[in-house]
Amino acid sequence: MRDLVLQVVPFAAAKSAIYAIRYTVFHIEQGVALEIDFDGMDETSMHVVAYRGEEPVGTARIRMLNDRLAKIERVAVLAAYRGQGIGKALMEAAVSYLDCQAVPEIKLNSQVQAKSFYEKLGFKPQGNEFDEAGILHIEMRRSLQQT
Repeated sequence: MRDLVLQVVPFAAAKSAIYAIRYTVFHIEQGVALEIDFDGMDETSMHVVAYRGEEPVGTARIRMLNDRLAKIERVAVLAAYRGQGIGKALMEAAVSYLDCQAVPEIKLNSQVQAKSFYEKLGFKPQGNEFDEAGILHIEMRRSLQQT
């Protein structure tokens, strides 16, 4: 992971990289409709982009819901780079960014098959499973500054 670089940027700063990763992961691999993924909220959100050398390989969106709650969403890593800690690094960068912003709580909607990944990062399931974009999800939450 020596050559992994993470950047927290506005959408305009990495639009083509973010689009390419999400298109590949969500649309091609998972069959999510473009209008569901690209919902018009990217421009008002911050994004974490992971680069392996010069190549963009992962991304996550950070969206403020109010002054006390943020949502991390659209977490995606290209298939060839999974299992290398990039998803964890993306999440840690997003949580660190929100911690610096003094936002007390974050939430996410985890695909059910990824629930244990987020639990290892301190997120706890909330409520019942639900369908989102044809994929089973569960809401998860975490207070910031957890150790």
